[in-house]
Parts: sequence; structure tokens; C-alpha cells
Amino acid sequence: MKLSYMAMAALLLTGPAMASAASHPFNAHDLVMMQRLSDPQLSPDGSMAAFSLRQTDYAANKGATSIWVLDLNKPGEQPRKIMAGNSPHWSPDGNTLYFLSAKSGSMQLWSVAMHGSNPQQVSKLPLDINNYRLSPDGRHVLLSMDVFTDCKDIACTKARLDERDAQGRASAAGDRTLGAAAANKATGRLYTHLFVRHWDVWMNGRRSQLFIAALGTDGKLEGEPLWLTRGIHGDIPSKPEGDASEYTFSPDGKTVYFDTKVGGSSEAWTTNFNVYSVPADGSARPRDLTAKNPAWDGFPLVSPDGKTLYYLAQKTPGFESDRFAILARNLITGATHEVDTRWDRSAGALQISPDGKTLYTTADDDGNHALFAVNVASGKVSRLLSDGTVYGFDAVGDHILAARADFQHPADLYMLNAGGTNLKQVTRINAAQLADIRFSPAHWFTFKGWHGDTVHGYVIPPVNYVAGRKYPVAFLIHGGPQGAWNDEFHYRWNPEVYAGAGFAVVAVNFHGSTGYGQAFTDAISQHWGDRPLEDLQKGWAAALHKYPFLDAHRACALGASYGGYMVYWIAGVWNKPWKCLVDHDGVFDTRMMYYATDELWFEEHENGGPQYLHPAGYEKFNPLDHVKNWRVPMLVVHSNHDYRIPLSQGLGAFTALQRRGIPSEFLNFPDESHFVQKPQNSVQWHAIVLAWLKRWTSPQ
Repeated sequence: MKLSYMAMAALLLTGPAMASAASHPFNAHDLVMMQRLSDPQLSPDGSMAAFSLRQTDYAANKGATSIWVLDLNKPGEQPRKIMAGNSPHWSPDGNTLYFLSAKSGSMQLWSVAMHGSNPQQVSKLPLDINNYRLSPDGRHVLLSMDVFTDCKDIACTKARLDERDAQGRASAAGDRTLGAAAANKATGRLYTHLFVRHWDVWMNGRRSQLFIAALGTDGKLEGEPLWLTRGIHGDIPSKPEGDASEYTFSPDGKTVYFDTKVGGSSEAWTTNFNVYSVPADGSARPRDLTAKNPAWDGFPLVSPDGKTLYYLAQKTPGFESDRFAILARNLITGATHEVDTRWDRSAGALQISPDGKTLYTTADDDGNHALFAVNVASGKVSRLLSDGTVYGFDAVGDHILAARADFQHPADLYMLNAGGTNLKQVTRINAAQLADIRFSPAHWFTFKGWHGDTVHGYVIPPVNYVAGRKYPVAFLIHGGPQGAWNDEFHYRWNPEVYAGAGFAVVAVNFHGSTGYGQAFTDAISQHWGDRPLEDLQKGWAAALHKYPFLDAHRACALGASYGGYMVYWIAGVWNKPWKCLVDHDGVFDTRMMYYATDELWFEEHENGGPQYLHPAGYEKFNPLDHVKNWRVPMLVVHSNHDYRIPLSQGLGAFTALQRRGIPSEFLNFPDESHFVQKPQNSVQWHAIVLAWLKRWTSPQ
């Protein structure tokens, strides 16, 4: 039976209470109430761990993040909360912990003594700090802040923002007491180039730029920060997900290295990031070190002796999912070579051992996101932590602190040595919540997919599985498309939620997925509708053959982003197995998607070029052209602030369903982006999706 709105409201009101019910299958309330550990930081002597912890304020419908520390020399001791904030970093001498906090009303830099309990505000700047990095001697700090690049200083940016705010308030309220700004109630915004909007925000003319400031003897910022990247019309770090791993100091603190994609008319259709250097005293303009490579260069890291610059580089322009190789540049001669030539994985941000002989990084790898050590001399790569997903790590001396998760465990901290041995779990953040929850184990399987290649997938039985019975199936299709279903505790598409609701789960890492070699990832480009579809079809058949508890006659397919595209595609070309479909923020019309999305480089690479030059590439696998074959009931979900795949894509699909007379519903979140992240919205999303699945898979 369809879940009524009254029943759904009652369900939502019980959210936090349900999460603590004794011995129950995992559910969406449990999911949103889990504490989320991130950003592990190890003190220089290896005795203390710091991390950020996001806790859910369900009533306020948001998460609250705070800084915590743990004394690693006292086994059994519980972590200690410092205060609200994020981005912890230890000073080089280990005596002070720095972090960002908005306690003062804006995001500023704070600090606390290693064993202290009285944090002090380090900065009182007129703008929010995005992220930061301390100098090797601890006497300076790099700060990233959003500024108008035509301003002369940060005070100018603040004045301009205040003027805009005053004008906005006057326009909204019709108040002429706010000064000259009140006389102009016009609200138009004039743009001269892309981006107009990016990810989930409209561009306001500001760029993230790097500034450097001195730390005084009193531990507070001294004077006006020096603008180091003036003249660079790009974001440092990149948006929307960039962080401090995109800039760094040289070991002597005299040079700053950073990456950026210079803005301008081509910003929306290029992936050409470059690595720059700039004197830390601002005595010269930034210098482009990687101008010869038209693809992505980034994530710089300097060797301890200051002689080598390591960074990540791609080879294919316009392709954001090309393999990131590790490159080494001799800072004296400029000679550059690839370190990991025999490693067919795409590296993440780098750290280095004190002797400069080993680089540490993470990468997708056969259904995990693992931690690796790379020998810089030989290029040999070794797995250090390969089970589950490593969300972050910090390497100090012979010790590594890692945040690790898997299907049944949110992230916790683990210690291991630089050789990958002596693994020890040091936190159990969600132990109390997990004690009352029942999960179901994942079973990985392989089969021969497109081109005869081995393809991986997994099946998860329902939590209350009983041998000999058959169960309805949630067939999950991942997004990206250059992504993967990894062994992780996902906070949006967590397969254990479906298993907890009584469904078996089938998930396939089709061609295009990451972690199986670059050729496997590349195979999906310009083949969205055939090669991955063949993998999904063969994976479904293989799962049915191997796991007899899967009920082939009571199955629904679900996907988001590219997975949503695939749901629209199979609605027209492979709809026979499915009782229902769920599409979240999917691509319905590949033609209009090109002109409405924000990042054009993605569309151009995946479809063979711009739509106006290569229309056949966009029409080859366009779901819109197969609407006449749609027949399966579909739930469409789309959010207003999704500028990657705009709202009109979901509305268009729902219009098609309604006009065809196919049972369908449309779930809209006016306050979400490409992801549904607010706690109560997530619970509502799951309630409506699961109700839809149960409606169409219940025995007739």
C-alpha cells in the first residue's frame, strides 16, 4: 500500500527515538544520527590524535562539527571535545592545536594548547577563512579567503559585500533608511562569462585566494595578511570540494606551491589545472611550473630536502577521471619524471616520509579505497590498509593515523606503522549506536561482462534473511559514472538501509567504474548506453544464478546522477525485469544537459565534443528518444539547487511519465543540491523511496 503523507509525517517525527530502539535492522534514522569522524591529524611526536566530528542536530535539521583530541598513550581513554570547529592541525612543535571555528560569528582561526582546555581566537579578519596551512617553523600561516580580485585588500571585499547586503535588505523590505543603497532596488546580476553558477551556488564574483600572515609571540595573527596570489583569477583551492592539500610550503618556508585553474572564458570547458610557485614574502608574482601540460596538474608536495616537487598529473585534457600519475620535478634543473609508471591506479593527495623515500596516498582499488606506500626510487607500490575505505590519513615518522570505514562501520581511527603492520583501532565513536543495530554481510561476486572482461559486484541479503525464502531486490546503479560501489559506510546511498528494510541488494561496478585500471574506467566514455548496460544485464543474470534468494519477479532499479541517467535509459531499452524504478537527479535529455549543466568539459569528453559539433554523440544514447517505450512505474527525485544536472531534467521526465499515463511521483527538495544532505530530508527521502519500492514489490 502507498505510504500516506500522514503516516510519513508520523514516521519522521519518530526519527531520533527509532535510532535507539533495541536490536533492530539498520534504518535511515540510524544513518543520519551516526557521528561522522574525519580529518585525522597526528601530533609530531605521535602521542596525540586530533579529528573533526560531525554530530547530528536532528531538531535543527543540520550537522554540527567540533574538534576532538585523544591521548594515544592512554589506552582506553575517551576522546575529549575542544569546541565547535573543523580542520585541526598541530603546530610543528606539537605544543598547539589549530583549527577553524565560527564561534565568533565568522569562520576564524583558533588554537588550544596541547593539553589545555581554553581555546583562544587567533584571527579576527573581516572575511571567513576557508582553509589554512601552517609554515614548517610554525611562525606563519597560509589562509584561503574569498575576495574580489579587483580589490586592493580584504577590507575592500568586506565593504563591497556589506554594500550588497544593504542593497538586498532595502530591496526586500522597501526600506529607505539604509542609505544610498536603498535607492536602487534592482536585483539583476550581469555575467560576462561562465561559470554563472557552479554545483549549488550562483557565482558572486569572488575567488578563493591565498594570503600569508605572521603569528605573533602571543599566538595571534599580526598585521594585515599579505596577498600572495594577486593576479591569479582562479580559486585556490578549487571549488566546490578543494582543500588545503592543493597548496603547501617548501621545507624552509620560503616558497609556496599551489594549484589552480585560471578563470576566464574557458573555465567551464577545461580541466587544465597548473602548479605554481610564489615566494612566501610576496616579492615576485606566481610562476607557472606545468604550463606544458594541457591536462590537470595539482596537489603539490615538496620533499623534506627541498629538492623535489611531487605532484599529481593527468595526460588527457578535458577528462576529469583520467588517471592521476605521481610526477617528480627536480626543482634545480626542472627535469620531470613519472614515479609510479607501473601502477594502474589513480592516486590521491600525497604525504611523504621524513627520509623522503616513501610517498603515501589513497586510491580506489578492487571495491575498496585503500592506503598505499610508493617507493620514490623504484616506483614500487605497496598496500598498507586495503580493507574497506580510508577517508583520510596522517603520516608522521613511523606512524600513520587513518580514518577507516566499511559497510557496517562508520569511520573510526586506526593506527599502523609505516610498513602497514601493527594495525590497531583507537576509537569506537559509534559503539553505543552500533550495538543495537543489525546489519547484513556483503557477498562480492564476479562475472564476464562487456568484452569478456571480469566485472565485480556485490549482493547483500536482507537483514532478517531466512534460507530458502525469496526476497524483493533493490538493484542499485552508481553515479559518476567514473565512480564505484566500494566497501564503505555511505551517508546517501547506503545499501544496508535497503537490507534493513527487507530488500536484497544487488550492485555492479560496470565498465566506467574506478579501481579496476584506467582502461576499465575509460571504456564508458562515449558509450554510456551500451557497455555499462551490458555489464548491468549480465551482472543481474549472474547474481540471479548465484544467489537463489533473489526474487527476479519483485525487483526495482534505482540510481542517481549517472545512475539516474541509466534508470531513464533502461526505462526505454531494458524495462522487462523491473517492477518499479527510482531516478534521483538523472540526465533525461542529453542534448539540453550540455547547455544547462555547469561543467562543460565533462559533457564534451563523454559525448565526443560540443553538442553543436557532435550532435550524433549526444543522440546515440538519449533517454528522451525512447519515452514511447516507457511502461514501468517510476519515482523521480530532483532538487532545486542541483546545477550539475538541473531541475528541468527531472521535471521533463516526470512530464513524460504523466503524459504517458505511467504511475509516477515527483519528489522535489527546494533546499538541496545534487545530494540530499539535511538529516530530516534524508529520512524523508528514504521513507518515500522505500515506500515506493514496497508498493510495487509487495506480493499481489
